[in-house]
Amino acid sequence: MKNYTITVNGNVYDVVVEEGASTGAPAAAPKAAPKAAPKAAPAPAPKAAGAAGSIRVEAGAAGKVFKVEASVGQAMKAGDTVVILEAMKMEIPVVAPQDGTVASIDVAVGDPVEAGALLATLN
Repeated sequence: MKNYTITVNGNVYDVVVEEGASTGAPAAAPKAAPKAAPKAAPAPAPKAAGAAGSIRVEAGAAGKVFKVEASVGQAMKAGDTVVILEAMKMEIPVVAPQDGTVASIDVAVGDPVEAGALLATLN
């Protein structure tokens, strides 16, 4: 048996691995017990003043908000960049799906986002 201490996403685990003759069958996963409580999820970004619009601008991929190009009240044409995401060291522009006025910006620079997350709304 060997003892290992492993840290995954800030959580520390003590893992015991048994060594033995291989039977060709997959071994059961080792049991692990966390040493520290997991970090709390970050609080959602505050929404801009005013009512949210009916046109949703959503993330096409998971990443981090690199830059917010638009501001509340700004007129946008279809295809104008609203937010730029960073994923795997690439900058990905997220554009307005149709003409409208920015009603809310729902993220801030540095926020992590998942694919499909609401970034902004337009009227």
